[in-house]
Amino acid sequence: MTNSRLSLAGQAAFVTGGGGGIGRAIAIRLAEAGADVAVFDIIPERAEEAAERVREAGRQALAIPGDAMDSEAIRAGIAATDARFGRLDILVNNAGGVSGRPFLEQSERSWRRHIDINLVSMLAATHAAAPIMIREGRGGSIVNVASIEARRAAPNFSVYAACKAGMVSFTQSMALELSQHAIRVNCIAPDHTITPGNQGNRAGPVDPASWRHRSEDEIDGMNRMIPLGREGVDMECGDAAAFLCSAMASYVTGVVLPVDGGTAAASGWVRGRNGKWTLNEGLDFGG
Repeated sequence: MTNSRLSLAGQAAFVTGGGGGIGRAIAIRLAEAGADVAVFDIIPERAEEAAERVREAGRQALAIPGDAMDSEAIRAGIAATDARFGRLDILVNNAGGVSGRPFLEQSERSWRRHIDINLVSMLAATHAAAPIMIREGRGGSIVNVASIEARRAAPNFSVYAACKAGMVSFTQSMALELSQHAIRVNCIAPDHTITPGNQGNRAGPVDPASWRHRSEDEIDGMNRMIPLGREGVDMECGDAAAFLCSAMASYVTGVVLPVDGGTAAASGWVRGRNGKWTLNEGLDFGG
């Protein structure tokens, strides 16, 4: 195997929510692998900053400000990408969002916003992008960014988790429907990943200086929930997505790839302060 198997040279990609966090990391990693990238993001400054990082990697970039909850804006963005690059080989459905609240305290407006940004945006983008891939006859790759919450209970995040479960199901169905066109459809499922959004930087340019300060106890408690002992870095999700888009994953479709440091595998097991593993109510099974 050589690095050429990971090359995306000559390909064009469209990334929703590509201006910050995991989406930005994916856009950068795709560019570093050789792809031209259109960055679609609701915050114009973030879209342009990520596009500039794509250019720094030596690739063409297109910054497209737009709201992922607006299906027409997504369709227009994909059409603009096709017009600019003359092709579309990669679609990354990364746009999403969540607010934690018990379901019975959540309004219908909140349900619908969760559904629009996490699920409908993926449907709209796939519906617009796949025909371009089919037209070009070269196949393509679609990567959906879900969450490990798609496959476990998520109290206070029930609608979000339902959307992510729907994303996983849609990934598998599309993998079959689009297989005859050599379009592969896969999913990554992150968990705790350091991003601007979960550090309180939800608007404006990405500015780590503005991120909230966490205590050592908070960081330690988080890290002990993760078998690898630390939170994920957004670029690690970028690496996973770039792999799934590459020829090294040419026989991979319909899969859900956890990028979570082992939290899905842990299934409730937590490392105690003494280094031993405990389950549920803190019963020590570490031996």
